[in-house]
Amino acid sequence: MYAPARPLPVLLASALFAAWGIAAPGCAHPDQNMPSSSETLKANIESFVAAWPEAEIAVALIDPETDTRFFIRGDRVFHAASTMKTPVLIEVYRQAAAGRFSLDDSLRVENDFTSIADGSPFRIEDDSDDALYEHLGHSMSIRDLAERMITVSSNLATNLVIERVEADSVQRAMERMGTQTMRVLRGVEDIKAFEQGLNNTATAADLALLLDAIRRGAAVSPAASEAMRDILLKQEFNEMIPAGLPPGTRVAHKTGWITGIVHDAAIVYPENAASYVLVILTEGFEDHETASQAGAEIARMAHEAVR
Repeated sequence: MYAPARPLPVLLASALFAAWGIAAPGCAHPDQNMPSSSETLKANIESFVAAWPEAEIAVALIDPETDTRFFIRGDRVFHAASTMKTPVLIEVYRQAAAGRFSLDDSLRVENDFTSIADGSPFRIEDDSDDALYEHLGHSMSIRDLAERMITVSSNLATNLVIERVEADSVQRAMERMGTQTMRVLRGVEDIKAFEQGLNNTATAADLALLLDAIRRGAAVSPAASEAMRDILLKQEFNEMIPAGLPPGTRVAHKTGWITGIVHDAAIVYPENAASYVLVILTEGFEDHETASQAGAEIARMAHEAVR
């Protein structure tokens, strides 16, 4: 046993201890043929999640080592926020492998994009990557832009990359990999599209499927999967899933958040143990910190159960 990276706030801790007396939601049942230990973990997480009736929380766990595979609201559709950057990364490597471009080819860094709603121009106004704007008017390699898209969740880099690979191609690639509901329609910060409901969407089950393909070396190729994993391991926003894991645990993951939405989708690499996939999607928490700490507690529960 070990403690989370940061103490839980009083409200979150109270909810955790109260949750064990709350019945699990009727809409989530143990998966057929699931090991009893998995059923117990799933029931415990369901009870924890039930402590926040005002929020929607979806969880997906895939762990071949312990034969644990379950979903809690796995098909519930959420605004994808920046988790959609993971399938974009996969498509970048797929097109590079197909010879459409080299990852070392350059793109001109311009903050000028076209809305899918009406063709009007728009610019990125809100970004977590201020440094990229120093390169406006200059060129940067597709490889570097793809890495910034993941590690610092650069919105400008994302839109430049999506313009090159095209959202329709990302969507088709996801579907070929087996996703059922996830949608990538556009880049980010397209406000007119957002107002018309033309949004990128994700489910915990679909994100888990994509990350498990990377984990298994089956996303594009073993070499491409390894390269994508290495980028995901450099993620700089670590307040959800990594915060609930033991020190030294490597996490290859992509976060995402907008107002009322906080997500994290990860491949977890424990020290001296097999890797597994964990996805946590949330909507409806009053603040980012509480959502992140709830996700960190779910990650702690899952990790202690399977490792």
